[in-house]
Amino acid sequence: MIIDDEVFGELNYEFGWTKDTTIDFFGKEYEISIMIDGEEDEEIDEAQYESYSSLMQHWGELQPSFIDVILKYYVQKRHELGYDVEVNERYPLISTSDQLLNHISLTGITIPFPDINEGRDIGITFDCTWDNENGLGIRLVNEQVLKVGYQDVAI
Repeated sequence: MIIDDEVFGELNYEFGWTKDTTIDFFGKEYEISIMIDGEEDEEIDEAQYESYSSLMQHWGELQPSFIDVILKYYVQKRHELGYDVEVNERYPLISTSDQLLNHISLTGITIPFPDINEGRDIGITFDCTWDNENGLGIRLVNEQVLKVGYQDVAI
């Protein structure tokens, strides 16, 4: 099923509403998927529109906070795995935002059912060079980072 939504545009239903689009992330264009939790026979919830609209309104100013939390997460994960003392090619020393941006790629925005977390709930997914299988995810509530981890925290 395909609908033409006035906020999202043309959406396809595949176990939720989806749309492929292009978005700028730190000056680079990425082809991403927007995934909106929902049922085929129900309308998209007003809270989901609000979450997405607020994210897009603040997208430029939020990006540095994403990089900050991802960098902290990476440094912690690298330490937990012992790669801060033992060299591992998959987990190189990354200490700056610019270095980090060379190791991640934005892949998606997820908008869950509104009753999961209170507030404007959004997930951001990335591919990363250090974990091809699990990727990287950020969960935002009211445009504040709630969690960072594998992609499943964002889905």
